[in-house]
Amino acid sequence: MNKAVNNGGPDQVWTGSWVAERLGIELVGDDGLTGLLGLALRRNPKRAHLLVSNVLGKHVPQSPSVVYGSGFALGRRVRELLGDDEARAAVVLGYAETATGLGHSVADGLALAPYLHSTRRPVPGIALAGGFEESHSHATSHLLLPEDPELLVGDGPLVLVDDEFSTGNTVLNTIRDLHERYPRGRYVVVALVDMRSAADAGRLEDFAREIGARVDLVAAASGTVRLPEGVLEKGQELVARYEAESAAGGASSSAASSGLVAQFPAPLKGVAGAAGLEADGRTTHPGARGTARPAPTGPQTHHDRVTRVDLHWPHGLPDGARHGFTPQHRIRLEGALPAMAARLAEALPANAHRVHILGFEELMYAPLRLARELEQIADTEVRYSTTTRSPVLAVDDPGYAIRTRLVFPAHDAPADGPGERYAYNVAGAGFDAVIAVVDSTADTPELHAPDGLLARLAEHTPHVLLAVVPSYVPEPLLVPERPAMLPEPLRGPAFSSYAPEEVGWLLQDLSDVTLEAPTEEREEAIQSGGAHYAESLPVEYQPSEQYQELFLAALEVSAARIAQAVGAVTELVLADRSPQPVLVSLARAGTPVGVLMRRWAQHRHGLDLPHYAVSIVRGRGIDANALRWLAAHHDPADVVFVDGWTGKGAITRELADALREFEESDGVSGFNPEIAVLADPGSCVRTYGTREDFLIPSACLNSTVSGLISRTVLRADLVGQHDYHGAKFYRELAGADVSVDFLDAVAARFPEAADSVDALAKELLSADRSPTWEGWAAVERISEEYGIHDVNLVKPGVGETTRVLLRRVPWKILARAGAGADLDHVRLLAEQRGVPVEEVAELPYTCVGLIHPKYTRGATGADGRAVTV
Repeated sequence: MNKAVNNGGPDQVWTGSWVAERLGIELVGDDGLTGLLGLALRRNPKRAHLLVSNVLGKHVPQSPSVVYGSGFALGRRVRELLGDDEARAAVVLGYAETATGLGHSVADGLALAPYLHSTRRPVPGIALAGGFEESHSHATSHLLLPEDPELLVGDGPLVLVDDEFSTGNTVLNTIRDLHERYPRGRYVVVALVDMRSAADAGRLEDFAREIGARVDLVAAASGTVRLPEGVLEKGQELVARYEAESAAGGASSSAASSGLVAQFPAPLKGVAGAAGLEADGRTTHPGARGTARPAPTGPQTHHDRVTRVDLHWPHGLPDGARHGFTPQHRIRLEGALPAMAARLAEALPANAHRVHILGFEELMYAPLRLARELEQIADTEVRYSTTTRSPVLAVDDPGYAIRTRLVFPAHDAPADGPGERYAYNVAGAGFDAVIAVVDSTADTPELHAPDGLLARLAEHTPHVLLAVVPSYVPEPLLVPERPAMLPEPLRGPAFSSYAPEEVGWLLQDLSDVTLEAPTEEREEAIQSGGAHYAESLPVEYQPSEQYQELFLAALEVSAARIAQAVGAVTELVLADRSPQPVLVSLARAGTPVGVLMRRWAQHRHGLDLPHYAVSIVRGRGIDANALRWLAAHHDPADVVFVDGWTGKGAITRELADALREFEESDGVSGFNPEIAVLADPGSCVRTYGTREDFLIPSACLNSTVSGLISRTVLRADLVGQHDYHGAKFYRELAGADVSVDFLDAVAARFPEAADSVDALAKELLSADRSPTWEGWAAVERISEEYGIHDVNLVKPGVGETTRVLLRRVPWKILARAGAGADLDHVRLLAEQRGVPVEEVAELPYTCVGLIHPKYTRGATGADGRAVTV
């Protein structure tokens, strides 16, 4: 499959042939598939090859009419599928950054529905309506920031748009997360290409049954990628060889000797991949997509060749759908497009026969519509593409999709810090003029710097123009005034079995409300999206006499190890964070640890540290009213959030997102999102007592080792806008309470742990404690290997596995081969619930609990035991 139509005549080489020939990859499917897709290489631990779309307008300059028409046609098909009534009730959601423009075009074809795209740019003052992660990411990367908080609320169809649908993990996990918040009966997935493998083909139907909704798929073409054995390693070796060749020879010598340059990401040298580069990076002979022209020479700088064009963008019209874009917005834009395109045409030099409009990362739609309008009114060839965050190998070969690469620094003060950005296939393409279109947030000194985007463009085209679209920021919504005073914390013995000075609970008492539901019913409701896990409570597990004996034995064995970890993490907090920290534990697993840290500080340093417990809920964030109380009574910079252990790090990311949102909504800064934990087996935090995955006895039991306090509850009919989250005090379980016994047993080992704590703390303070997130990577791998495809159903570590067995419907337990007494209680619980325990070699955790991936009540026997599939 070396020859194929690629947006040109039948004699044009397929832009995937270079990769296909070297790696043995085959692209099979619809006749037009190779016209839509080329192949490139990238440095990636999971997939070395990259499918490069020829019609997306991201990596490959393309006619704007082709780009817009591809998405618009898909939108028309969605409208035909839904019918006008359902189309009117729909919402379209696109993915940043690659599919923001595609989603806009689909919404335009649908015509009747509003559009929102996710974003990686936090916007102060705009409430977060949701957030989700790409399956390969270690941090929450997609934010949903609609201006209208009701945009995603409703039962009309949700249309999700991405450039390709391969494994489907990102889209399906998005639906699962949004269905939990905003359940609805129908979803439509839209993609330019459906590239699912045979193994993934049935997942969509299974997923629809699982959540109880209809899920349709609309794609322009379908096919699959056939990968030979060892392709990942072979691709990685190929990338590494070309990187090394570039590093050894430099840009000009490598290009001269082999016709390619690989820079991943390298120091900012401007361009990579164009054959025959001079030492200053200028192209001197034909390159990608056309005939290259030498850059102008002489004393002028790039500033002399940049022409700013005032578009007269309509006041108040959004620049895109970061905060939502309605059909009314589209109509207003289309009315203004002819005049704006005319201003661009007037600014172009008379001899500009080939013009490129270059959009900016997420800002794809406004540049695309301007380019399409210019194409229709100007007597010139117009092409369109956008800059990107993604590093891809550049190889100057007609059979390779990424011929050249411009490298320049980020210029919009990104939330994740400075970094490199890229423009592909622009250098060497022979453009007489390039019009860069950015939003006003990105019109920064970095854009105009000597190594910035404009300078890079000026090295490869005689004329650079700049058009700036005003960044749209919605007016903040008026919210009702908050009560002047929030309630004081609850304390024992009125609320919890802890002494009043041990902890103050920033919660409301829901002890008189019936919240418990059978485990099987909770699991079905949670996985179907019918309820959030924080809206009900599991029935409190009453341990058998055998299990209580296991707890006491585990406590006897591990008390000294826990005492050492408590001392070490407390010393790190005192040294790194604050000499007078305010401990704020995440209820409830963090609360016994917070009490122990307070006791250590008192024992070793004579400090009487304040300690509070607050609620944090996955998918809903931290209790904002509790934060307001803390900010009113303490310096936020002194607050240290405390948890028991890390699993895959979901709560770590949840806290960071919630604190950022709180700072934007309340204007209160200073809260540090870094959590201090007793054990960090997932390598998710910097402040920990140990990274071993061992049995912490407080994980063995529920409320009876946590002050008789339930999990926290967040339900709209119980928790108002100005209320703390809720919890129950199980006074009736006082006879089985071992909360204080656990604390006293560990604290009794403090004196003997003093020397080892000093040595361990000294070692940790001098070590590199940066998180590696290896736990998250392991969870992703396990999720795929066991066919679960949802990281939320994989619970790593002894503590999380214990929770699965006590509160959820477990499917199976993975135990590291040779794990000893730390898993005695896990094996006992698994036996009691009929759950198989599978020994696995080289498991990064002592054990991992898998929640039943397709749970309904019909998937268990009458006794509620889990079944295997």
